[in-house]
Amino acid sequence: MLNNDSIVALATPSGAGAIAIIRLSGEEAIAIGNSVFKSIKNKELTKQKTHTLHLGHIVDEQKVLDEVLVSIFKGPNSYTGENTIEISCHGSTYIQQQIIQLLLRKGCRMANAGEFTLRAFLNGKLDLSQAEAVADLISSDNEASHQIAMQQMRGGFSNEIAKLREELLNFASLIELELDFAEEDVEFADRSQFHELLNRIEFVLKRLIDSFAVGNVIKNGIPVAIVGEPNVGKSTLLNALLNEERAIVSHIAGTTRDTIEDELVIGGIGFRFIDTAGIRETEDHVESIGIRKTFEKIEQAQVVLYIVDSIQFSVSSFENIKIEIQKIRNQFPLKPLIVIGNKKDLLAADSIENIEKEIPNILLISAKNKEGVDELKNQLLSFVNTGSLRNNETIVTNTRHYDSLLKALDEIQKVKFGLETNLSSDLMALDIREALYHFGMITGQVTNDELLGNIFANFCIGK
Repeated sequence: MLNNDSIVALATPSGAGAIAIIRLSGEEAIAIGNSVFKSIKNKELTKQKTHTLHLGHIVDEQKVLDEVLVSIFKGPNSYTGENTIEISCHGSTYIQQQIIQLLLRKGCRMANAGEFTLRAFLNGKLDLSQAEAVADLISSDNEASHQIAMQQMRGGFSNEIAKLREELLNFASLIELELDFAEEDVEFADRSQFHELLNRIEFVLKRLIDSFAVGNVIKNGIPVAIVGEPNVGKSTLLNALLNEERAIVSHIAGTTRDTIEDELVIGGIGFRFIDTAGIRETEDHVESIGIRKTFEKIEQAQVVLYIVDSIQFSVSSFENIKIEIQKIRNQFPLKPLIVIGNKKDLLAADSIENIEKEIPNILLISAKNKEGVDELKNQLLSFVNTGSLRNNETIVTNTRHYDSLLKALDEIQKVKFGLETNLSSDLMALDIREALYHFGMITGQVTNDELLGNIFANFCIGK
């Protein structure tokens, strides 16, 4: 897949801005840049040192396109491992297009999505999991996802996998050696040490696999469904959480006919709140569709906020509410449920005491006055186990890595079973090779063009 073409792309977001950066990479990148650059001090870019910055103009024959700064990075000491230059020009879309078109005429071609990072991987500047972390870092929109991507890009996950793979490879070599001396019936691999290694690998793999539950929600955000009967304050609560008038609020029951979604970062963790249509019996066709969608959103959510109108409580309604709460618990037993009593500001002190007695663990709030909203945010955070994040442990966020870890664990457990049952070395060797294969798939030591195409196609152009 690696070729010597010089590629060019806009490295900053498209559109007008103060400045834009145009990136070139390839064997002839500096020479091509030099052919269109006129230094204010008459310097030739091809003769300048790496990691230097130069002021001048981009010229198309006699026409000056812009005053620019050109950064030089000579391979292998560059992001891609190749000769690279970055042209910082003014952010006019016209100027960007003119410079890129000029570079294309001088011998560059447009870069494909993720091609700069692909070249970094193919040139050994990054392994595959680190390259994927680059995309995660670009898309990170909260502290937690940023922290995980940085840890992976620095090689934390890769180093852990590489160390396990190397130790397993050493034992695999000894097992394979035994096959060459099968007639002498000798053992080069110490079985007790091998068993100890397999236990350690199994422990690490299980920890990494378990971390995906946290990593996945941190990366993609935690979906939270806001449900309840009409006119209990669901939309008001969404607005209070987001601190803006995101949803229409009305005294008319059934105002929300469809789901409304928005995201909020709480304590560095992304939450995706889903305001749903009120649940009730209705003959309104449109509203009934919204109610059906409500149950679909509850199915997709990881946390459910069930809101009730606390000023409507009476002796009989307490029992009805308890029945409704139990229905949701029975239907979605694995989902955390927070029961919220809204309109606390309209309650007398004795009513508050009575409600909290009748419905233990209810959270009384006033969405209108934003009273109790901070306590709700703290409860939501309590559902996310951020201990591993705080301790800077490796957390898996990538579905491809998760799948490879599961397959590697399955093979390790087969090897462990074979060792305990005195399975022949040739059969154990097959399972060890499979485990090594799945380890290699994570870091890119084992790969194919289709896999790389799928991964880097999700990158932005210019990265």
